Amino acid sequence: MSTKPKLLVFAGSLRKNSFNKKLVKIAEAGAKEAGADTTFIDLADFDLPIFNQDHEDADGLPPGARKLKDLMLSHDGFLISAPEYNSSITAALKNAIDWASRPVQGEGNLACFKGKVVGLMSASPGALGGLRGLVHVRAIFNNIFSLVIPEQIAVSKANEAFNDSGSLKDEKQQQAVMDIGRNVAKIAAKLKAP
Repeated sequence: MSTKPKLLVFAGSLRKNSFNKKLVKIAEAGAKEAGADTTFIDLADFDLPIFNQDHEDADGLPPGARKLKDLMLSHDGFLISAPEYNSSITAALKNAIDWASRPVQGEGNLACFKGKVVGLMSASPGALGGLRGLVHVRAIFNNIFSLVIPEQIAVSKANEAFNDSGSLKDEKQQQAVMDIGRNVAKIAAKLKAP
């Protein structure tokens, strides 16, 4: 069995040119540098209706939710850049978590999340960089038994923070984001080791 960690990489934004998609790709580069296999996904590519248990009871998991859940199950951890909407988590990210958390016969409770290593970050044009939203995202993942690393970063003035190449203009921030990816990869590898 390989001890090489597999990390799922995504942003909590549906916007095509999201600052958070750019940010999480920097963390992904750090994770790859540390030896992880990564899979970048875009939540916009998954057909995820707003969670409604009546629909779930009638039809089961929608195909997009099943696809997302299978990806989450097959990875050891997540790198997530979570934008802040009105001081909290985005509807897109919360809805994805809600669908992936639904119990399915033959799977353990919260199987997508239990013991998964999570690295969090955010970017926002605002002065706090999405920091208030990260408090809520961290609380959710802690409550569903994920292992959220303590390091996080919130990049403020995101509309001015990136180079044309997608890297951050501030080298210290660039390295801090890469370190989140590296640390998640290292911890996930240790947890996977026999």
